[in-house]
Amino acid sequence: MASGTPSSRPTIRTVAELAGVSKSLVSLVLQGSPHVSQSKRTAVDRAIAELGYRPNFMARNLTEGRTNLVGVVLNDLRNPWFIDGLEGLTAVLAGRGMRVLLADGRLDQRTDDALLEAFLEMRVDGLVLLGTSPVSPTLAAAVTHVPTVVAANRDVVLDHVDVVANDDWAGAQLAVDHLIGLGHERVAHIAGAYGAVAALRRESYAATMERRGLAAHRQVETADMTEDGGYRAAIRLLSGAARPTAIFAVNDVTAVGAMSAAQELGLRVPHDVSLVGYDNTSLAQLRHLWLTSIDNANLEVGRRAGNALLARIEDPGSPASELLLPPSLQVRGTTAPPPA
Repeated sequence: MASGTPSSRPTIRTVAELAGVSKSLVSLVLQGSPHVSQSKRTAVDRAIAELGYRPNFMARNLTEGRTNLVGVVLNDLRNPWFIDGLEGLTAVLAGRGMRVLLADGRLDQRTDDALLEAFLEMRVDGLVLLGTSPVSPTLAAAVTHVPTVVAANRDVVLDHVDVVANDDWAGAQLAVDHLIGLGHERVAHIAGAYGAVAALRRESYAATMERRGLAAHRQVETADMTEDGGYRAAIRLLSGAARPTAIFAVNDVTAVGAMSAAQELGLRVPHDVSLVGYDNTSLAQLRHLWLTSIDNANLEVGRRAGNALLARIEDPGSPASELLLPPSLQVRGTTAPPPA
């Protein structure tokens, strides 16, 4: 029967019995072996279709020492950056017959260590840490025997772990130089509350303001890199006595929150206050928002991370590498010269 209770689920034995062949011949058909006659191959294919048989690829791969599974841990799928990063990553891995298991620390309401341990129990062939995540004892132990790559993450520095990321220092510099070039002096920054990536963007903002002779005008408010956090930080900045005429936000989601705060306070973007985000996500490209943003090559970061993982799986003992992709400025409708 093609359907039924779990106890009647077809097996390779029932396929062989229906097709009138041996189990080993069914295995050869499933492996695509050329050493099977067309008549027997047809009989096996018909039996598989009639029974609704699904091969246990996990068991087969385990006997070969591989699962063709890759565990991907990210920290917040609500940030649209991860969509582009995952698209690039999965395209590369799928092209090599590998399947991706996805775990979001925020959605799962568990620690990253618990997610890592779950992947290790599944005997994944590789790990990808996507986005900000600190080094823990569990992670440090895992990478000693599981090929690992980190993407868009500058927190993890471990032997035999490759890093593929954006040059965050250069990207923040592009954002601040753009605003100063438009004539802004009071340029504020909504900084991320955690992680090396946020720290690099904050430090680059401060250094660029100092290099341009505007250190006295530096203003920094910290947010949790969410829309609500950006809104609250912008309210504090734009309600102060020395109100900035421009804000550089740590990411696009934060910048959207800042845009809402400006509008609530009766300020026009970009006439009264200019805004620059970071990541050039799909949010920034929405016509209603049309946010000036730093493109951190998120799709390419995902692709390069996938290729780095495949190379790491083939040669686990090779030295760790770091690849920083150059950012670019995407000017849209949220930046303009300061008000007269």
